[in-house]
Amino acid sequence: MGKQAHPRALADNEARAVTRNLRVSPQKLNLVAALIRGKKVSTALADLEFSRKRISGDVKKTLESAIANAENNHDLDVDDLVVAEAFVGKALVMKRFHARARGRGARIEKPFSNLTIVVREVAEKA
Repeated sequence: MGKQAHPRALADNEARAVTRNLRVSPQKLNLVAALIRGKKVSTALADLEFSRKRISGDVKKTLESAIANAENNHDLDVDDLVVAEAFVGKALVMKRFHARARGRGARIEKPFSNLTIVVREVAEKA
């Protein structure tokens, strides 16, 4: 009479990794996520390694985590993985004030983002 197990949200040939509260705006993070969407994981890792964007290191760690989840938790072949989805969501926004001239203050917003990467195993075309 226990609670029903939650069904798996992803397909059997997919694995996912989520990084929450990355200190970068969603717009800037989406530029890096678009860089790896639809690519093989080996190519995506190489692109992130040599990217000049500051946040690309954190995106690379998230992709490596998704690859490790696929390999260890779902028994997928690492050589056949592609980045099926890489999407960005908004997280919290810190509000700060910066002192300006004549007793005024300017609002500074420091946004955070969430990153989700889904990798999928696809069979090689012969």
